[in-house]
Amino acid sequence: MFKYTLDNKRYHTLNYYYQKKYGCKVFKVSLNAHFSCPNIDGTKGYGGCIYCAHGSGEYYEDDTDLLTQFKEVKEVLHKKWPKAKYIGYFQANTNTYAPLSELKEKYELILKQDNVVGLNIATRPDSISDEVLDYLEELNKRTDLVIELGLQTIHDKTAKLINRGSTLEEFENCLKKLNDRNINVVVHIINGLPYETKEMMIETAKYLSNKKILGIKIHMLHILKDTNLFKLYLKENFHVLTKEEYVDIVCDQLEYLDEKIVINRITGDPDKDELIEPTWLTKKFGVLNDIDKELKRRDTYQGFNKSILNKVIKEMIKAHPYEEVAYDVYELQNEGEKQGLGRIATLDNEITLEELANKIKDTLDMDKIRLVGDLKSKIKKVALCTGAGSDLVKLSKIKGAQVLITGDMKSHEAQDALDINMNVIDCGHFDTEDIFKDVMKRFIDGFEEFETIKSEVYLNPFKII
Repeated sequence: MFKYTLDNKRYHTLNYYYQKKYGCKVFKVSLNAHFSCPNIDGTKGYGGCIYCAHGSGEYYEDDTDLLTQFKEVKEVLHKKWPKAKYIGYFQANTNTYAPLSELKEKYELILKQDNVVGLNIATRPDSISDEVLDYLEELNKRTDLVIELGLQTIHDKTAKLINRGSTLEEFENCLKKLNDRNINVVVHIINGLPYETKEMMIETAKYLSNKKILGIKIHMLHILKDTNLFKLYLKENFHVLTKEEYVDIVCDQLEYLDEKIVINRITGDPDKDELIEPTWLTKKFGVLNDIDKELKRRDTYQGFNKSILNKVIKEMIKAHPYEEVAYDVYELQNEGEKQGLGRIATLDNEITLEELANKIKDTLDMDKIRLVGDLKSKIKKVALCTGAGSDLVKLSKIKGAQVLITGDMKSHEAQDALDINMNVIDCGHFDTEDIFKDVMKRFIDGFEEFETIKSEVYLNPFKII
């Protein structure tokens, strides 16, 4: 079974990602914050992208206020999944295209709601100001933030035809700024855009596979009533992908996409009353099932073409003189439960940060120890990662720990910890790992056939004066 799925899919499912991260069902609640779009109001263009009818996605099209939208959907889901968590999905139009004060008001309103663990914010790569980026960077330190960028295609000729209004260079610049701030990004692409070939669509997927992104949404082009795309279709009668062609292309794209990229969507949900073509899109589960069947028939999976082993086998078969090659591949696997680098523990009795730090100092026989946070703050739940675990500050906070014990904290990571009210005890890289010698010696001593000699060489490169 493909390792990033819980339901026999051959690609990295969003359900797997959420289950592994939160241990429960997580739902996105689509919201219409009534923002505009620079490609509609004249800032970048008029009319929007040619396939756009009312913005993007499924959401309230009337003036229903944001909180009512959220609560109505949540109440329905809560009846079936009372322990579920929620992500506010700002979906309609361009959700960073407003004054910062308005963005803050609307984002923070949703974040205050019970069991909300994050926000997904759909926007354009040309519509995030540096001021908004600074706010998103701060927001990312205290919630599960994802920015969704509409790319659709990497091909400039197609981008002009669909009136995208933004360039590939603008996308790359925006992605770099978000990457620099460690903000997760999901990218939207569309298969079946007018006059694009199968090779062009695969090139878009290959391009994204080499970028630093959390996930991707793969859509099939919808031709909807009362859109400029519909007018173009009536005029030029361009080819619309059949279901078989779409399935074939998606499977090819998956094979080139890095296995760690989360597939947030793999087909669309068009409004049946608005849809002109392709009509096969109305049977969503049929499309999903056909993708599963095709990957099984090929015996491939997401990232297949990025595997060295698969490339070796392909070349071996190509070069072999016989029609059918006899070979076996044996995977080396460790048995047993998989464990991460860190641990979460609950203390028997609540103590202060200062008391905990002093206990650690005594245990590790250290002269000095570095702290981030309030010495008087109460500690009950502790996160621990020996060596260099400074990048686990946010995750430790999400897991409910009041302190992270680790080493090698840098100034910026320490400031990030302060910003989210997370305590940190920095015991140093060497001191948190040197104690492993004693633990390992005791373990090996349990085997009578071995003689164990613990090294007494002091290898800490730092000296304290």
